[in-house]
Formats: sequence, structure tokens, C-alpha cells
Amino acid sequence: MSLGTILVILLILILLGVIPSWGHSRSWGYGPSGIVGTILVIVLILVLLGRM
Repeated sequence: MSLGTILVILLILILLGVIPSWGHSRSWGYGPSGIVGTILVIVLILVLLGRM
């Protein structure tokens, strides 16, 4: 597995961990999931372009 694939899998798991409907992150709002989602999109684009 390449580094890009590992990063995408790791970011997806982090994104699932910051979903606001879960008990431990209910008071965080949508900020953390929005930031992680943006990072996930950037890494996914870099992987698809072959830059990572």
C-alpha cells in the first residue's frame, strides 16, 4: 500500500471519529469534521493526480 492510500484510510477514520452526532463530540459542532473533510478532499485529489 502506498503512503497516499494509508493517509486516505487514516483521514476517513478520523472523519468518522469527529461526527457531531456521537456523544464524545456532540459539543464540538461541525468545525472538526469540516476541517478533516477538507484535508481528506485535498489528499484524495493529490492521490488521484499521482502527487503523493
